[in-house]
Amino acid sequence: MENGEHEIYGYARVSTREQNLARQLEQLKEFGIPDRNIKCDKVSGKSFNRREYNALVGTEKTAPLLRNGDLLVIVSLDRLGRNYVEIKEQWNYIINDIGADIVVLDMPLLDTRQSDDNLDKKFIADLVLQILSYVAQKELENTRRRQKQGMDVMPVINGKKTSLKTGRPTGRPNAEFPEGWKEYYDKENVLDVIRENVPQEERAELDTACNEAIEYRKLHYNDLC
Repeated sequence: MENGEHEIYGYARVSTREQNLARQLEQLKEFGIPDRNIKCDKVSGKSFNRREYNALVGTEKTAPLLRNGDLLVIVSLDRLGRNYVEIKEQWNYIINDIGADIVVLDMPLLDTRQSDDNLDKKFIADLVLQILSYVAQKELENTRRRQKQGMDVMPVINGKKTSLKTGRPTGRPNAEFPEGWKEYYDKENVLDVIRENVPQEERAELDTACNEAIEYRKLHYNDLC
């Protein structure tokens, strides 16, 4: 495909908001891509459901920015994604359905502009794509496995898995209750206080609800403490 007057877009991605896009943005700009045409996501590569990526390739409800003859540039294949099957599906969708070209800066063999009319280059590009897609997914799986292994060896302090590195507990913080809540909670006559403030005609229904509440409390008391 000839790019001529067609648009050139860049796509950059990191997995979390804390990570920096600067290196990718610098390389995309060095390629000659204007700022307005660089789309960025800060989200995991395990899924292709990303706002800026979807803007490029379109969704069921929106048209893609990429058009026939346009060029999409990414720094490395794992910036596109880390799901082996979906990387190949998205790659084929962009070059075959949309009709755009793709350039991967750190892997010159992955440049569809050079492979359209050359069977050998196309074969090599397809092979490299298969290998790198597989590697990208394996890296994601290995990262998840290492995270799980790290969680498994964390000590449990006050009922919470606690980071060996930071000393901070994982997960949500424990619920905080007002001072003296337990003593007040133990007094069943709190329900009598409620009854006193309910009209006589509604007390039968309230009594049923209260009895259910008492039974629930007895069953789940330890969970609440």
